[in-house]
Amino acid sequence: MVSKGSNSSTSGDPLGDPPSDETFAEEANSSAEIDESPAGTFDQDAVVQLQNQVDDANSRLLRSQAELDNFRKRSRREMEDQRRYAQFSIVSDLLAVVDNLERAIQVTGQGETDNQQGLQEGVHLVTDQLKSILERHHCQMIEVREGDAFDPNCHEAISQQPSEDHPAGSVLFVTQTGYQLHERIVRPAQVIVSTRVDDS
Repeated sequence: MVSKGSNSSTSGDPLGDPPSDETFAEEANSSAEIDESPAGTFDQDAVVQLQNQVDDANSRLLRSQAELDNFRKRSRREMEDQRRYAQFSIVSDLLAVVDNLERAIQVTGQGETDNQQGLQEGVHLVTDQLKSILERHHCQMIEVREGDAFDPNCHEAISQQPSEDHPAGSVLFVTQTGYQLHERIVRPAQVIVSTRVDDS
């Protein structure tokens, strides 16, 4: 005959005794150890390397943008120069025509007949008209006056003469008018430049 005490020991919770407080504490400690394991931490070296790569990529991007902006500005300037100075060659050729017309005025001005005077007036008219056309296209004479300091940027010295009236390096005469298209010299003004007078 089986005793009641024996039956109570076998008829308890089929899953066994409930876990004790110590068991819960051990499991909590085990979880904490898992969270603090190296697998849960960041690799600081990898983070620094990645940040350096990002910074380098940003620097390259900024340089590329700056180069692109400079290229655009340079292209705009080149296109503007091409537009402004597209007539440079033809203007240079027309100046030879102006020179010949001015020489014709000087020659016809030496005569006193009505025909010569009429021819001179006609040449004057054509010359002024041609100069007006050049000015409308932004081709203008280089203004040079006697006594101006010689400027190699827009003057061409073809001769030198001693002068008591002007200091050395001054313009004495203009032998050929100079012209410029916008800010570019088409041809310099040909001038005679003064030198110091020899006291001896």
